[in-house]
Amino acid sequence: MKSFFPLREIPAKPSFGRGDVLVLFGELFNRGYANGLVEAAEKAGVKIVRATVGRREKNGQLRALTAEEIQGIPQPFINVPLEAGFDMEPDSQGRTPIEQLKDIKLPDWQTAKLDFSSIEESQKKGTQRFRDNVTQFMKELEPHLPADGNVLFAHLMAGGVPRAKIIMPLMNRAFKGVGDRYLPSKDLWDSDIGKLCSLSFFDVTAETLRHLIQLSQDVREKVQARGHQVSYVAYGYHGTEIWFNGSYQWQTYTPYIQGWAKRRLEDISREYHSQGIKTAVYNCPEILTNSSSIFQGVEVSLYPLLFAVEKESNSAPAAQALLKLCKTRLKADSGFEKIKQLSTAYFQSPLTKEYCQFDKWPQHSSKEQLDQMLACSEALIDCHESPKQLITSDLSETVFRGCGLAMLADAGLAEQPVVWLGHDLMAKSLLL
Repeated sequence: MKSFFPLREIPAKPSFGRGDVLVLFGELFNRGYANGLVEAAEKAGVKIVRATVGRREKNGQLRALTAEEIQGIPQPFINVPLEAGFDMEPDSQGRTPIEQLKDIKLPDWQTAKLDFSSIEESQKKGTQRFRDNVTQFMKELEPHLPADGNVLFAHLMAGGVPRAKIIMPLMNRAFKGVGDRYLPSKDLWDSDIGKLCSLSFFDVTAETLRHLIQLSQDVREKVQARGHQVSYVAYGYHGTEIWFNGSYQWQTYTPYIQGWAKRRLEDISREYHSQGIKTAVYNCPEILTNSSSIFQGVEVSLYPLLFAVEKESNSAPAAQALLKLCKTRLKADSGFEKIKQLSTAYFQSPLTKEYCQFDKWPQHSSKEQLDQMLACSEALIDCHESPKQLITSDLSETVFRGCGLAMLADAGLAEQPVVWLGHDLMAKSLLL
């Protein structure tokens, strides 16, 4: 694990404060990692510039937000649509990638063939449209730049699932399929549909960081000419350390088919970091979000945060409140000890360890591995009084907050282009 660089302590003084500006490069949605960064920035007195990915009309046309849609968005807000990707971008014949998918029936998904010359044309057009909009965004950002302060760009771009009906049933089978419904993730990935997904993930999740860094060069030079700095942070996922069996150990969720795009994101950060630009990808712990519900089993890695909190920050009022709240969510006969037994058995399993190898990440699934993970997920859910009130939601809030504090404090240093934020750091954040 030579390239594994965990952040062990949150720097005592945030890198950004009053007089500085945080630019959200992408739209802020509810219950996501970036909310923790925004909360930390607001508390530190940092000015926040918000953005949007825009909206699509029924005819597929991308547009800025309407006056009605803007209501309630805190100012300053730049209304330039920053949607990335190309799945709805027409080629020279007016055909989009998702139109190639619309007539594919579920039984035929694996043998379906796509026209990748058309897809490549759409990809180029989508990239140019995105770069044009980013250039306009940077022009409109100029009035909001600090006369005497630093700038932090937060790259919020992720995803890129093509918006076609055929995709989600296949992903549900790859991530949650058991028995006859199991679909090997490698089979999906090796199909033409999987290849389109891969191209889209790379464009949205990774290459957008390159466009951001390149097209903000003028902003960077102006701020630096005033004696201040510009930094870039992005959200990665590459497994994380959790506390089990007496130590912090790296583990990961499988299958995470966006992992290859996240690795490209890391490589882009390394490329520009080597040129002296302060950029860092922060690999954050697993959480439950509105968009992660498809990945059942990802939340199994959240439960051990309880035991990191007990170890690192048990005396803190925030930690005591969290532990008390979590206990009220569990059945009378399902205390923390049962949670510990279930999760420890899962992470100690030879099968789990086979799919938690840092040097092989990301890996595709196997039927046995997925069955075991989903069974553990169900057993942990069954420990709760209600499946609608899981302690993983409360633990996710701790992760949001901890990541935000850590990133705001560390971004100005950016000693490494890729950093891991583990459960030890999340637990310590409750002391602050």
